[in-house]
Amino acid sequence: MESAMKSLMSDHNRYKESFCMYIDRSTEHQCIQQFIVTKLPDIISSIPNGKTTIDVLSLGSGTGEMDLHILSKLQDKYPGHPINNYVVEPSKEQILMYKENASKALNIDNVTFTWHQKTTSEIEQEIKEKNKFKKYDFIHMIQMLYYVKDVPATIEFFHSCLAPEGKLLIIVLSRNSGWNTLYRNHGSRVPANEMCLGLCSEDVTNILDSMSVKYETYDLPTDLDITECFTEGNINGELLLDMVTETCCFSKTAPPDLKELIMEDLKSPEFSVKKDGKIFFNTDLKVLVIENKQPY
Repeated sequence: MESAMKSLMSDHNRYKESFCMYIDRSTEHQCIQQFIVTKLPDIISSIPNGKTTIDVLSLGSGTGEMDLHILSKLQDKYPGHPINNYVVEPSKEQILMYKENASKALNIDNVTFTWHQKTTSEIEQEIKEKNKFKKYDFIHMIQMLYYVKDVPATIEFFHSCLAPEGKLLIIVLSRNSGWNTLYRNHGSRVPANEMCLGLCSEDVTNILDSMSVKYETYDLPTDLDITECFTEGNINGELLLDMVTETCCFSKTAPPDLKELIMEDLKSPEFSVKKDGKIFFNTDLKVLVIENKQPY
């Protein structure tokens, strides 16, 4: 690790700024929302299996935008069914924003929220210690597996928490995303942190194959406009570079040779496409939907 560099996760305010800039310049949220609108109704069609109440576990929910879209589709699919939504999110600030978003949301009249300000690992440990293994009809992990220390154990545990005919939805970076390629090329030189920066869809499918569970995959093509990253001193570009490299103040702290290598990579066809005078970084995602059925 380069001595002058530090992980973006080590500076909460800088991470928040970078993440907000990422969301503003990325098509990620729009693509996930479109998936929820077009694909989720079929995915959840077998969930209740005669049940009158639907139990949902939302892991790493953030401020709840995706959760609320999911809950709206569940309510559309099963009008009148009470829905219990169990939210797991370690950030108090994020939970407060989630609650505010939920208070303004439409079409979630039958939803009851239970809030857990905990990490996924903490909630797993609590369930095991109390020996209260509640079963859920739908569990989702959207862009959150990077934050757990033991990915295989986490997937296996929460798969075991599915009710009969229940579904576990996971969204992670695609194996072919520019982000994954960037980490493979330069991961050894960026600051270490507790995130599984190298995690991609291939890792998750290998885990699922080892578990002998049935699953389906969907491609979500997404990109990030990184044009501003190539204008020296552009604050928006610097924040985006921080997010892409997971490094706090990357443009100011990275050794010149590393910065040059990464900036060249980000412009290359292996990582990005150029369109209408702009540069779009490949941030493709993969959706994996796991069923609670007998091994195949």
